[in-house]
Amino acid sequence: MNSENTLPTPGRRERAVDVLVVGAGPAGLALASQLAATGRVGVEVVDREDEPGGAPRHCFHSGFGLRDPGRPMTGPAYALRWADAAVHAGATLRTGVTVTGWSGPARQSTGTGPLAVDVTSSAGLERITARAVVLATGARERPRSARLVPGTRPAGVFTTGELQRTVHVHHRPVGRRAVVVGAESVSYWAVRTLREAGVEVVAMVTELPYHQGSPAVALDTRLRHGVPLLVGARVSELLGRGRLSGVALRRADGRSTTVACDTVVFTGDWIPDHELARRGGITLDAGTRGPAVDGSFRTDRAGVFGIGNVLHGVEPASTAAREGLLAAAPVLRHLTGGARPAAWVPLQVDAPLLWVAPNRIDPADPRGATGGFTLRTESRLGPLSSLVVSRGGRVLHRRRLVRGAVPNRTLRLSADWTEQVRSGGDDTPVRIRVER
Repeated sequence: MNSENTLPTPGRRERAVDVLVVGAGPAGLALASQLAATGRVGVEVVDREDEPGGAPRHCFHSGFGLRDPGRPMTGPAYALRWADAAVHAGATLRTGVTVTGWSGPARQSTGTGPLAVDVTSSAGLERITARAVVLATGARERPRSARLVPGTRPAGVFTTGELQRTVHVHHRPVGRRAVVVGAESVSYWAVRTLREAGVEVVAMVTELPYHQGSPAVALDTRLRHGVPLLVGARVSELLGRGRLSGVALRRADGRSTTVACDTVVFTGDWIPDHELARRGGITLDAGTRGPAVDGSFRTDRAGVFGIGNVLHGVEPASTAAREGLLAAAPVLRHLTGGARPAAWVPLQVDAPLLWVAPNRIDPADPRGATGGFTLRTESRLGPLSSLVVSRGGRVLHRRRLVRGAVPNRTLRLSADWTEQVRSGGDDTPVRIRVER
């Protein structure tokens, strides 16, 4: 595909909108509802799926909606709530529409002039021109192939999303005995989905020496879900032809074992769905692997914003929706001629921290709209640890981790220190490290 295609295409319609939101998950729908409610701009949301709502529409467990509207809801109910909010506010919502690429120059740094994308749907080809484009494309789990797990290609291998669609959308049988790869919150929802489908979960497997939601758990102890947890182990091979017959596991000490099963679910290991951002020449952050943004969700392509789990795979749906609501003000400022940053100061992390989002600071608007930062760590951090923020050797902020931190769980950092960041032509990064 040529991202710089500007030649007319026979039969292609051309339209213009104020704001185009790509992705109809909680982030995109929340933003659309907030923008459309102002009555000042026209907002269109497109999504390649046939129904709006993003991943929550496949999650039939409760636990959604505790932050907004403040009561427990199932995933489909939560998805429907945001879709209804966007439509009732006046946004146009179109499903079954795929954005195939950008039109015009791959990079547009001046902030003047519209953006354009090419889309395809059952109605044919379109080119949509917008004054602002918001990427809300979410994140996806890495499948078995991306994890480089060797073996044959038998039936019975799923990601969490594939499992939920098979059980709750297509109502198809899954198997009889399953192994869940992962031991984080999403992994437990996979266990619940399997049990709802009548599948026995014979083990959960994690390479880490502990479950990522509680203190260290000894090898092969039983969790409250009644499922054996195998820690410090990884899936080294899938066994079986035609249908999965088992998984081979290798322990950290070199020991090997085999678990008989006809189903395996790979959970977690999220990656932002960043393809459209990459094709648009937008800089990706090395840690999050999503678009690099500042506290106002601005990418380095003028008029293009990023919100939700395309920035950080993966945070709860409520976090994505909150970012959508917060992004409305920066998008409106852009539409009314708000100035782009003269320079950004990069924000970086040191091991064992994996990433931070947002990952840029605008010295002219250091707090931005987010009011804080999200981080992840690759190893356990004890309660005696501290997060230390510094720049050029000068400490800007220090925060004690009273409860510690574990991988695959959110770690927050306030933006109280950002007003100390000044540019003045200095591109020295701000660094966040762990002090034990």
